[in-house]
Order: sequence, then C-alpha cells, then structure tokens
Amino acid sequence: MTQAQAARLMDGTALARRIVEDTARQAAVLTGRTGTAPCLATVLVGEDPASVTYVRMKQNRCRKAGITSRHVALPATTTTDELVGTLRELSADPGVHGILLQHPVGDHIDERAAFEAIAPEKDVDGVTFASFATMSFGLPGFVSCTPGGIVRLLDEYGVDPAGKRAVVVGRSAILGKPVGMLLLARDATVTYCHSRTRDLSAAVREADIVVAAVGRPRLIRGQDIKPGAVVIDAGYNPGNVGDVDFDSAVERASLITPVPGGVGPMTIATLLEQTVTAAARQLGV
Repeated sequence: MTQAQAARLMDGTALARRIVEDTARQAAVLTGRTGTAPCLATVLVGEDPASVTYVRMKQNRCRKAGITSRHVALPATTTTDELVGTLRELSADPGVHGILLQHPVGDHIDERAAFEAIAPEKDVDGVTFASFATMSFGLPGFVSCTPGGIVRLLDEYGVDPAGKRAVVVGRSAILGKPVGMLLLARDATVTYCHSRTRDLSAAVREADIVVAAVGRPRLIRGQDIKPGAVVIDAGYNPGNVGDVDFDSAVERASLITPVPGGVGPMTIATLLEQTVTAAARQLGV
C-alpha cells in the first residue's frame, strides 16, 4: 500500500470527548431533577504509581462531567476480607451510585472475591459475574468499560461486525473475554487467541477485525494483518507502545487505533456514562 492508502486512524479521544460532554449534560439534568449528583467511588489498594495516576485522571474527568468522586485509599497490607468489607459498605451506601476497584490489587488479595462484593447495580466498570452474564445475554446491565468503548468506536467508524471474522488476542476476564462476547452479539465469528495458541500469525491473517488485548508490546506484526482489516489495539505498555506494531500495521489495515489516543479515552468515557446511568436507575429517574 502507498502512504496515501495507509489506514485511517480511529480517534478515540474525539469520540470520548463527545461522550463525556453528553454525559455531563445528562448528569446536570439528573442533579437538577433530584438534587443529587451522580457519585463514583474509587477504591485503590496500595500506592502503585500507575494506578495512582489513573485514579487521579478518573477523578478529574468526573469533575468535568458533573460527577462526584469519592476516593477510598487502602494500604498495601489490606487483606481480602478487609477489601471485601469496604466494597460491601460502599455497595450499601445510597450516596454512592457506582464503584470502581482499581486493579491490580496485589497478589495476596483474591481479586475475584473483591469484584463480587460490588453490587451489580453499582458495577459501572462491568467486572462482576452478573455484569458478564447480562452483557453476554444482551440483558440490561453494565458492560466492561474497555470492551464497551471498543464497540462504540466500531460503531462510530461504521464497522458492522456481522458476518466478519474477529480475532481477539487475549482472554482476560475484563477485556478479552467480554469483547469477544460483545462482538459475538453483533454476529461476528469470534476466535480467541492466547499464550498457548499455535501459529498466532495464521489466525490473525484470517481476521477482518483484530483486537489486541494481551499486554505484550508489538506482538501483532503488520505482515500478519489481512489487507483492509480493522485493527483495535487495546494494549498499553511502557513507552506508549501498544500490542500492535503500529508502523507496519498501518500500511495494511483500513482502520487502526493509535496508542495512546485510541481505546484508552473510550474506557474512561464509558465508565462515566455508565455511572450516570446507574445513578438515574437508583434514583428512579
């Protein structure tokens, strides 16, 4: 392909900005009607620098969207029982409408037990069994934020997954697995690949849609991208590097997400949007 034929960038920053602006308008209406602003509680265990920065970013975005942010900082020595207790208290608090447990939480904590302590109606990050089930069956609930943001990006750029082959590289409970289910719900034929997949390159070469979500820098090479494929890079590695070798992939794909500026902004926008939705449901509006 010539440079003029290089892939079009999927601008997650611009779309996320519009979603947050719309979310802010919805939050203002909700606050005006009920006298209560939507509230997102963020829970952070320990002081991992990346997690601290990410939580601070979410708090800043909350303010811009008219959402109250309540932050709960717990020491790195917090036990599973203590974390579960904190999350159950927040779940029972009528002043909190959404709960985000920043992960990772530390190897000594049972992360799944912690996630399951979040009430489904407040699971605006879409991490519980209940959220995965409702998402998979197309029932009312909350989607995992990054997968939900990916689907919104596909919609924005007119990509209809129906009948297309989608390859998801990664099988995490909050990214790989749920994005595959969302694509399946849109009638894509979905293949999951992972660390034990034999001949990953062969699987990727068959894909009309590639979602890279494995956390390994530049794992997906341009030479393995089917000409004209849509490439979603949901990876983020040190040095602003994704899971896709962007420079080579951009010459073969039709659409591709940059890192940063692609999937990342959509994750936070989806979180804020779902927080306002959760608040409206809980306040009966």
